[in-house]
Amino acid sequence: MTDVALHAGVSLGTVSNVLNNPHLVTQETRERVLRSIDELGFVRNHAARSLVTGRADTVGFVVVDLGNSFFIDLARGVEELLDEHGIRLLLANSDVDLTKQESYIGLFEETKVAGILLAPLDGPLDAARAARGRGVPVVHVNWPGDDDSCGVVVDEELGGYLAARHLLDQGLRRLAFAGGPFTLSAVAQRFAGASRAVAEAGDASLEKIETRSISVRGGYDLGTALSKRSPARRPEGLVAAADALAAGAIQTMQLAGLLVPRDMAVVGYDNNHFAQDSSIPISSVGQPGHEMGRIAARVLLEEITTPLTHQHQTIELAPTLFERATSQPRGRTAAAT
Repeated sequence: MTDVALHAGVSLGTVSNVLNNPHLVTQETRERVLRSIDELGFVRNHAARSLVTGRADTVGFVVVDLGNSFFIDLARGVEELLDEHGIRLLLANSDVDLTKQESYIGLFEETKVAGILLAPLDGPLDAARAARGRGVPVVHVNWPGDDDSCGVVVDEELGGYLAARHLLDQGLRRLAFAGGPFTLSAVAQRFAGASRAVAEAGDASLEKIETRSISVRGGYDLGTALSKRSPARRPEGLVAAADALAAGAIQTMQLAGLLVPRDMAVVGYDNNHFAQDSSIPISSVGQPGHEMGRIAARVLLEEITTPLTHQHQTIELAPTLFERATSQPRGRTAAAT
């Protein structure tokens, strides 16, 4: 800033006003200072500015997997809400790696962000807890809060219930739920919901199939195993714990000569973008990612601006079933949503 002031022939305070209070500077002086900034290649140090002013205009967001369009929807919702308040978003992808997740939380702390949003792995949250202990607000997204933090979640148990209930409403009675590992809380909760729907039906059964992952590759293995069964031993309807798992299973079953949904109806989970665009559009339980992102950003800003009166809470939203071709009843067309 001193170099800019010398180059433009103005005081250091004038340069500061051009950057922070431009209405206090005449247009001619402002333009002269801005020309000097461009010619010298000056870039302000936001971290240093935050230390001086005690305020930051950035928020960090660590997401677990940007390969999943659900987390892209979350990020768009966060960015939209922050933009309305003049706050910039720094986005980091932990890529399902706990070490990277913790390192990004540390990086955001070093950058002096105003707060951190975290869509975490299903595992220890020691780094987030430590950051909160040092005074950095951290809000969980797609994960519940606790006594020291807020969270925004979707009712996973209800999502599993909606998926199984939809298949039961088609008259299907031999159902299977596939996902894994079941140590993942989301998978376990979705299975609990599907189990509740089957128990309510009374005359139906639910087979539990644990997969090594909920990826497309896990779906290949699942589809191969199901294709080898005799028709009497195959489930009539499959609830997959993720759209990727459903897509892999459907692809493999088709290669084996099975028809979806005639031989087996399938419902996935997450309502990923590719679920709509696959060769057979996949029925799926969708989470309101964009809305979740906006709510999480709003809660974080509340904690940043009113820390003394802010009360921690976990906000739970409801999922929605999107019916498509993979669970389409015979004789009518499923809604392409």
